[in-house]
Amino acid sequence: MSVRLHDAAFRQLTKDDLDGWAGAEAAGVSDCLERSMAMDGGISPLDPAMRMIGQARTVRCMTADNSALHAAINLARHGEVLVVDAAGHLGNAVWGGLMTHAAVKREIAGLVIDGAVRDREDICSLGFACYARGCVPAGPHKGFGGAIDCPVSCGGVAVQPGDLVVADGDGVTVVPVDRIDETLKAFRQLQEKETKALAALERGGTLADIYGVPEVTCV
Repeated sequence: MSVRLHDAAFRQLTKDDLDGWAGAEAAGVSDCLERSMAMDGGISPLDPAMRMIGQARTVRCMTADNSALHAAINLARHGEVLVVDAAGHLGNAVWGGLMTHAAVKREIAGLVIDGAVRDREDICSLGFACYARGCVPAGPHKGFGGAIDCPVSCGGVAVQPGDLVVADGDGVTVVPVDRIDETLKAFRQLQEKETKALAALERGGTLADIYGVPEVTCV
């Protein structure tokens, strides 16, 4: 089977657009999206120090096959993030060290995969941001096909080409491309609110007072 490339047109963020997201945190961004769009805890960084912000280039793999990922590496633009639906399969890695070297050469920002990778030390030593459901030594098959630039499900979150990926040590949050501007504004407002909350704590306040938690009553 061949790898299918879908015709997906989406707003491409400029460098200035992405720079505006500097310092964004996956947790806070999820809070600004009604505490949704955060991938489940099974999708975690290979190194908790990893950070990544970039637009999604989506990939769907056939089980245990990485043909579509090889094609996607050659198609991805500078700064994009490969977001991969590998069906959560942990029996075979569909990403490894050589592919990481190729991705770094292409200046791809990172990888988020609902599936398995291998060559953890290689990936980490290259400083490549990689979030995966697991690691396994067994390698992939090739030639069964797959798809690129299609809607995918990754970590329980629906991801479209062009969506913004915000990832850190906590995990991964996805911002729908049509909500990027409003979510950034809400996130900056959240940061201001939290800064004021910290200042209030320093003055002797409590989180219960700051956030209006109901009083504790004896029963």
